[in-house]
Amino acid sequence: MTSQPGTTFSPRLSEQVQRLRPSSTIAVTSRALEMQRMGIDVLSMAAGEPDFDTPAHVVAAAKAAIDAGKTRYTQVQGIPELREAIAAKLERENGLSYSPDAVTVGNGGKQSLFNAFFALLDPGDEVLIPAPYWVSYPEMVSFAGGVPVAVPTLPQDGYRLDVEALRAAITPRTRLIVLNSPGNPTGAVFPEETVRAVAELAQERGLFIVSDEMYEHIIYDREHASVARFAPDHTLIINGASKAYAMTGWRIGYAVGPLPLIRAMNAIQGQSTSNASSVSQWAATAAIADSREFIEMARGRFQQRRDRIVAGLNALGLSTPTPDGAFYVLADTTRIHADELEATRIILDEAKVAVVPGTDFLAPGRVRLSYATSLEQIERVLERLREL
Repeated sequence: MTSQPGTTFSPRLSEQVQRLRPSSTIAVTSRALEMQRMGIDVLSMAAGEPDFDTPAHVVAAAKAAIDAGKTRYTQVQGIPELREAIAAKLERENGLSYSPDAVTVGNGGKQSLFNAFFALLDPGDEVLIPAPYWVSYPEMVSFAGGVPVAVPTLPQDGYRLDVEALRAAITPRTRLIVLNSPGNPTGAVFPEETVRAVAELAQERGLFIVSDEMYEHIIYDREHASVARFAPDHTLIINGASKAYAMTGWRIGYAVGPLPLIRAMNAIQGQSTSNASSVSQWAATAAIADSREFIEMARGRFQQRRDRIVAGLNALGLSTPTPDGAFYVLADTTRIHADELEATRIILDEAKVAVVPGTDFLAPGRVRLSYATSLEQIERVLERLREL
């Protein structure tokens, strides 16, 4: 009779791994799925994933790549055709000039961020991160040996960044600034004057900026301004195919920036995962080259959903600022319970609605709802919250 591995001997885990906290987003989504498997009618507003199918021309490009036998290893940094398409996109849509060699393709935006932090940080280096922030930023920074430093933003200001607060947080150990606009979980879009001011601050103080622009195509009332327009030598752009083109499962992210950093990131990826999926790369090439009609359709739908959920939550007394981009809202749930973790549990157990507590986002008293779902589901969620 054999024993289950791990019951007689357990390997010692590294201190780094033991300090790593699991994602609350994934935890809530997993519990909601488990309840759904038990036959419980749970409405999930937890995961940040567009509910649209991947565009047909993108799927066709993937099928054509398979039929053509393009299923082998590629260059670590990505196929030339995809990197050329990304460079062309940056010039066409953002007014930025980069060579394809300044582009590296990873297994989703997460890997591109992970590679960047490992390439840039030494132990004890501080990283300024406007909060509320995406849960993975501080964990990745810590895993790379850095020290995350939160720079709070306020709901009454629409969670827009105060550059003077950013300046005040700089110490001799500060190495990086992380920007995320449009932001997850706030949906905040930093105006051009703010982005320009951050660029000037980075140049003045010799800092580097990691700019996560994954939601750049999902903006409603403002225009996207990349910080790379104002400080290209001080900026690494992170983007990908997941949100704009409804390609979350295809796992294609990319980074664009100074050549020495891109080469370092390629070396890290070469010794870890190697290239992203070859078929996914061909699909992303088609998506990035031409998906304007799909992007406009999706943005219009998301804006309708945003308007409905913000109005509905505020009508229930769950104070919710109107986001300018992405597909998330942060709702004040203190009238349900003062603690956001307990509020999340009550909403899931009693209303059968899955939301994400603001704890790991550094948004106490609030929960995040993703409105990347149908208007019909949003109405059902609002009705259940009304009953609760």
